[in-house]
Amino acid sequence: MADELPNVLLLGPPSVFKSYERQFSEKFHFLKPKESSIPLHQFLSNHAGSVKAAFCSASVPITSDILQILPELRFIMTSSAGINHIDLHECRKRGVKVANAGPIFSEDAADMAVGLLIDVLRKVSAANRFVKAGLWQQNGVYPLGLKLGGKRVGIVGLGSIGSDVAKRLNSFGCIISYTSRNKKAHVKFPFCLTIQELAAKSEILVVCCALTDQTHHMIDKNVILALGKNGIIINIARGAIINEKDLLDCLQKGEIGGVGLDVFEHEPDVPEQFFELDNVVMTPHHAVMTEESFRNIYELVVGNLDAFFSNTPLMYEVV
Repeated sequence: MADELPNVLLLGPPSVFKSYERQFSEKFHFLKPKESSIPLHQFLSNHAGSVKAAFCSASVPITSDILQILPELRFIMTSSAGINHIDLHECRKRGVKVANAGPIFSEDAADMAVGLLIDVLRKVSAANRFVKAGLWQQNGVYPLGLKLGGKRVGIVGLGSIGSDVAKRLNSFGCIISYTSRNKKAHVKFPFCLTIQELAAKSEILVVCCALTDQTHHMIDKNVILALGKNGIIINIARGAIINEKDLLDCLQKGEIGGVGLDVFEHEPDVPEQFFELDNVVMTPHHAVMTEESFRNIYELVVGNLDAFFSNTPLMYEVV
């Protein structure tokens, strides 16, 4: 019976929940404010005494206000690698454990970063539109693209995703440099202390870092201009790491060569000015979403919820 299963508050819901809803629901009783007609805060207040665990996506902020409504909450499982949507300071104060996806999505995100980069360099999406519009028959000639091998690539954030990106691009013959919160021991690639220094020595920036107060709008007009008018930016991290207004301004003035974006500052709202530009390739925050990664995250979430309710160690605990 559902009322015999442990209660789990579902906030989002995460995309993986939709794919594995039947399997999830065989293990836990999910409280779903999204399906309720009452306001979120009222829903949470009604269930405050029974909610010890929550499962959330990156699209729903877990603020101090929400945590105060849920005095019995002791565990938050997020389906994302990023944790900027959770008030970690308040969680620590309240003794709420937090776990994330860890490195589960790293390879898929790195694959997408490389895919977006090749698309921008070789004009794959733009050439696809050219052929489908019948312009090949009319014009016969399509503009040349650029090769990937030998390009100077700056990785912004050399965590698990950034490291996988570097590994892939290194095998293409790219010249890798990076910036990160700290210089990584045993990493052979040159370290740059600032994003400005990295941009100045790179032709391509691949953004893989977490969104924090320090990285918000870290890539602005000054960084873009330092990269140069032929430079390329790939972002598979968080949209607000780039100042989107500055990026659009530079694109429209021809001050940057192209961008590949999986993330945006105000998702799912995307500035329409991007749509008009052939040197912009976009995907709908989908870099980590593969059948394989969804199966892996499903198993992790179930395992962590089981571990929490049985008081055994969690995987990828961050708080």
